[in-house]
Parts: sequence; structure tokens; C-alpha cells
Amino acid sequence: MSKTKNFVFWGLYIVAWLIFVGLAIEAGGLVVNFFFSLYKPEFVQNLYQKLDLSEIYNDSKLVFFNIYSFILIISILKAYLFYVVIRLMHKMDLSKPFNTFVAKQISQISYYTISIGLLSYIGRQLIKNLMHHGFIVDNLNQFWTDSQAFILMGAVIYIIAIIFKKGVEIQNENDLTV
Repeated sequence: MSKTKNFVFWGLYIVAWLIFVGLAIEAGGLVVNFFFSLYKPEFVQNLYQKLDLSEIYNDSKLVFFNIYSFILIISILKAYLFYVVIRLMHKMDLSKPFNTFVAKQISQISYYTISIGLLSYIGRQLIKNLMHHGFIVDNLNQFWTDSQAFILMGAVIYIIAIIFKKGVEIQNENDLTV
């Protein structure tokens, strides 16, 4: 493999780590924000993203927990998605990329990506429904704006995963015949 390809691969590996760290910090900040909004709601204005849903909590605890569940699950899944990407890049052998580990990891990445997209879409529809019932939820649109992109990206990655599985089968057959 040429030095340029190796350099680009390691550059992307570093970018994946940076994105993972950022998403992990975001997920952790949202978890902290959630607990502070339950026990010390007046302190939420000083926290990460200042996600204050105290009015919703006072109106309906069920709606509050549903909204926060979607937000937390989506943010944790995004962080875990990049953890899987890092694990794939760390253990992947570029001289022989078609193996069962890579195929399984790419399948996992597609499942997590589609899950994030579907949950984001459901969350967005839930928020639209809540707006019709008089809840003020304008500050939550940032959490599900990219739902369609995740669904499309997950579908593309799933197709790539199928191609990798077929590549693994072909490579195993070739290894047995030689």
C-alpha cells in the first residue's frame, strides 16, 4: 500500500476519534443536563446546551421523559456509532480488507445509522405533535434535523455491508481452491 493511502487512512482515523470524543462529550453533557433538570432545575441555565425543559416537566412528566429519552438515546447511539467505526479502523487490515470482522462491523454501522435516523424521525414527529398540543419545543429541532440523512446513509452503508459479505464469501472460496 502506498504512503499516501496510509496517510489518508490515519488522518481519517484521527478524525473519527475527534468526532467520537465530541459526541461522547455531548452525550455525557446531555445526561448530566437530564439529572440536573430533575433535581436542580434552576441550575440548568449554567449547563451544556442549556436544555431547559422544566415547563414541559411541570405540564407533563410523561412527555418530559419521552422527549429526553429520544434525545439521550440518539446522542448515545451517535457516540457508539463512531466507537464502532474506530474499532473497525483499528482492527482492519488494509492489505486484506474482506474478512468476517469487517463485514460484521460494517453491518453494525448500517444498523446503528438506520436506527439513529428512524429514532430521529420519530422524535421529530413527536415534537410536531406536541407543538399542536400547545407545548413549546422550538429549541429541540437541533436533535432531529438530520434524520433523513441518517436513514439514507444507513441504507447506503447496508448495501456496502452486503457487498462486503459477498466479498468475504468469494475470498473464502478462492482461499479454499488455492
